[in-house]
Amino acid sequence: MRDDVIDSLTQARQGIEETGDFVGAIPGLDVLYQTRVQAERFSSPQEYERYRGVYVVTADVLRRLAKHAILMHPLPRVGEIEPVVDDDPRAAYFRQARNGLWVRMAVLDWAMAR
Repeated sequence: MRDDVIDSLTQARQGIEETGDFVGAIPGLDVLYQTRVQAERFSSPQEYERYRGVYVVTADVLRRLAKHAILMHPLPRVGEIEPVVDDDPRAAYFRQARNGLWVRMAVLDWAMAR
């Protein structure tokens, strides 16, 4: 994570813990916000390939997520969440997308009224 983000969180007295252990971090989460590994952010295709497929939410990963927690994703997904996870009540990404539609409509309505 960028230093300025860490500094901002620290100043706001928000706890932050960085780890390279994706699966090990899951049990302590209230929200798992998953995104695709973005190839365009890597300096080379080889570097991207090292990470592609490493951070995938599988049924096993989801079993480690607390019962009260939710799994979010901005959609569309590109292999980072297995479809078998979709039916779990903690999978909030379809609700997230549906709610996003209404939020965008409200923002457009507000902006057009100005």
